[in-house]
Amino acid sequence: MSSSASSSGTGCPFLDPAGSALHEEAAELRAAGPAVLVELPGKVMAWSVTRYGVIQALTTDPRVSRDFRRHWPGAADVPEGWVLGPVAFQDSFVNAYGAEHRKARGRIGPTFLPRRVELMRPQVQATADRLVAALGEVLPGEAVDLRTALSRPLTLTVICDLFGVPEGMRAALCAVIDAVLDSSLDERQALAAQTELAERLTALLAHKRAHPGADLATDLLLSERPGVESLSDEELIGTLFTMITGGFETAVNLITSAVLALFDHPAHLAEVRAGTIGWADVVEETLRVEGPVMHVPLRYAVAEIDLGEGVVIPAGDPIILGFAAAGRDPEAHPDRPDAFDPTRADKSHLAFGYGPHFCVGAPLARLEAEIALDTLFDRLPELAPARPGERPPRLPSMIINGPAELSVVPRPAARA
Repeated sequence: MSSSASSSGTGCPFLDPAGSALHEEAAELRAAGPAVLVELPGKVMAWSVTRYGVIQALTTDPRVSRDFRRHWPGAADVPEGWVLGPVAFQDSFVNAYGAEHRKARGRIGPTFLPRRVELMRPQVQATADRLVAALGEVLPGEAVDLRTALSRPLTLTVICDLFGVPEGMRAALCAVIDAVLDSSLDERQALAAQTELAERLTALLAHKRAHPGADLATDLLLSERPGVESLSDEELIGTLFTMITGGFETAVNLITSAVLALFDHPAHLAEVRAGTIGWADVVEETLRVEGPVMHVPLRYAVAEIDLGEGVVIPAGDPIILGFAAAGRDPEAHPDRPDAFDPTRADKSHLAFGYGPHFCVGAPLARLEAEIALDTLFDRLPELAPARPGERPPRLPSMIINGPAELSVVPRPAARA
């Protein structure tokens, strides 16, 4: 392995916790086999899968589970403050297995059906209008960070409104969610972030019990009615973490990556403006080339799985799937797999997962991205990168994938 996936003391590739070269790392692992034994932070060993077809197969295979309690014997050996713990050990429907998963997902899934998400369009559009209008008031030539000025507040507002998160709790809650997804933290920093996250979600749950409303958090609490199987506090907190995190982190990265891609390829932006392609084409191609989530740790082999090419995953071993890597697999996309081209006919990807655990929030993320892009480039036709040709820093994470910032100039300075 080259420096993209350095060798650990075990002789296995060590996945970079800071995600400094996610796609280069994934390409090396993809070439090495259908699954490659790698070392994760905390000296956890797992099978990395980055091929499109193998990810599809494993996400629909009943021999693969996300239930760490039932199917990962090594879970007890993970160090306290494990940086991947908040995702791997979240106590929600995403880590349930089989019939238990289907039942738990049924509590939340119907809200995000495409026809119901479409009803949110006016709210999303109004929020985008407000944020883009503020960008338009920036002084000519002044630079702002698009991630913090549009992508993040748009998606944060929508998901927090949906779950009834009070205004005063939003910024701090979502800041600590950002922190727990920073997989470059050491164990002490990670434990502090995880402790704060638990405290803030517990406070949110207590607030919703005291102040119920017409929101999804209240709906979850309605399961506490007599005669209805109730969720434990751990399950309620885990579900809130799952949905709030997925509801804004994914779309934030999608919107910011799409704008960066259009800056890099102005001819494609011209094609959108000419009506040759649509915003949906840009969104899907961004999802293919820069999926907003790389790894969602973890899955586990319920039984031995033979993947061919001499690779056998033993029962009980963890598996880590590279969802953002799948869209760049040359087997799936032989024609320039690493190139951003929204005019291509086949833009298939696994950015939202696949199979029973397909992301319930995918329709909302797509809606938010299309509205954000349309509103931004329509209202600010002279929008430009503040530092053309300079690559923005990446998020320090092996879980999520996207620019940590994107400096833009909404209005050019007047020519002398």
